Amino acid sequence: MNPPPVIVDIYAAAHHSSIKPGTLRQRLRRGTLTHHGYDHDGRALVDLRELPAQPPRNAT
Repeated sequence: MNPPPVIVDIYAAAHHSSIKPGTLRQRLRRGTLTHHGYDHDGRALVDLRELPAQPPRNAT
């Protein structure tokens, strides 16, 4: 049985994966990332499980 999707907006997904929001939007347009609709503010929604988790970058 597959775990349920974790649906978040592209800004939360960008923070989680360290992939820029514009890159995520491009992946949505190209169809390499599944689009799950829009939130009430008009932001695209994606499944967090489709993205690689990256550790936070250290600020120097």
